[in-house]
Amino acid sequence: MPSFPPPSNSSHRFTTAVPVTNSSTNSTLNPAAAAAVSLLNDLLNKIPLPRWAIYAIFVAGALLILICCICICTKCCCKGKKKKQQKKNEKIDLKGVNGKTTTALVQPDVSDVGYGTSKRPRGKLLYSLDYNAAESVLTVGIKQADSLRAMDLGGSSDPYVKVYTCPDKSKTFETKVFRNTLSPIFNERFSFQISKSSLLKSTAVMQIYDFNRFTKHNIMGEIRVELCSVDWNRVIEEWQDLAEPAKFEEENLGEICFSLRYVPTTSKLTVVVLEAKDLKSMDAGGSSDPYVKVQMALDKRKWKKRKTSIKKKTLNPYYNESFTFDVSFDQIQRVNLVISVWDHDTVSRNDPIGKLFLGGDASGNQLRHWADMLSNPRRPVAQWHSLLSAQQVNATLSLKRKLPLHNKLPF
Repeated sequence: MPSFPPPSNSSHRFTTAVPVTNSSTNSTLNPAAAAAVSLLNDLLNKIPLPRWAIYAIFVAGALLILICCICICTKCCCKGKKKKQQKKNEKIDLKGVNGKTTTALVQPDVSDVGYGTSKRPRGKLLYSLDYNAAESVLTVGIKQADSLRAMDLGGSSDPYVKVYTCPDKSKTFETKVFRNTLSPIFNERFSFQISKSSLLKSTAVMQIYDFNRFTKHNIMGEIRVELCSVDWNRVIEEWQDLAEPAKFEEENLGEICFSLRYVPTTSKLTVVVLEAKDLKSMDAGGSSDPYVKVQMALDKRKWKKRKTSIKKKTLNPYYNESFTFDVSFDQIQRVNLVISVWDHDTVSRNDPIGKLFLGGDASGNQLRHWADMLSNPRRPVAQWHSLLSAQQVNATLSLKRKLPLHNKLPF
């Protein structure tokens, strides 16, 4: 009788065939890819986040990188187009260049570059003129300005207006300085004592400047009105475009830089004369021997004075000399500070080069410097100032004789 293998052996043979089949299937995979998949799974398992969050982070990162690449490409393309357009539109007006100066050909000045018009507009000014024949008083009103040139890097200006009459420049007035504006509203009036006969021979000059504390103030434009052509039967009020300033009339006397410091608790006013530059030549050799006189006036009377050392044969002297005055808080409201530059002569009399004054009776930049000092106690405030003629300052300030001896204070 034939014998059959036990059923358990046949079932065992079937189950052992399965691993053989799996082994042959796994052997068909790339070993390197399997290792990479295994490593990636190990890394993902170590991150304490769900798989969907990890995939979302990867997708967001990929999108961010793609957006950055697109932005960089777009910017590069725009730059290229802009450069090409600038080269097409860039036309320099070389009519004023004679071809002999290399400076003009290499880097033309701003005024030599054409912008589609023959002249760049300088803005306009609203002013008024009125003459009182009975009192022989000419009143010049500075109302407002508009569309002024931007003189500062920020695209704005710090304008103020200087007003005087010529040929007699005995008085010069200045408006307040308006910060960061191209359309200032001044609303200031200035009076000149002038006879009818002199009026018909005079010219009213209104010049707009851009204020700079530590550099020369830049003139933006001016208006000149021949007073003989004005109808004085009515008050004149009109807008007028600013013209290019005349270069032949204004005499350059130089500039001076000094600092002011007032300490109310100790009643000390300190003036530090720092330096001067571009002074007018007073000697035959084309130079000067300048020194600076610092004078205090109380209630329009001469009070105290000091002076610096003399610098030989220079138009750009450096001093850095300090002077301290005892001035009470009550007196500081009534004091004027007169700064004058003189040319020293050994044989003849010393000649004044230029002059200016600060205080409550001053105007324009001088008044602003004085106000800055008072509003910043115990802090030195330095500023450059353009020198005026001694005759002009003396006529404006009109100082009287010295104070009586018992009113003087030691310094």
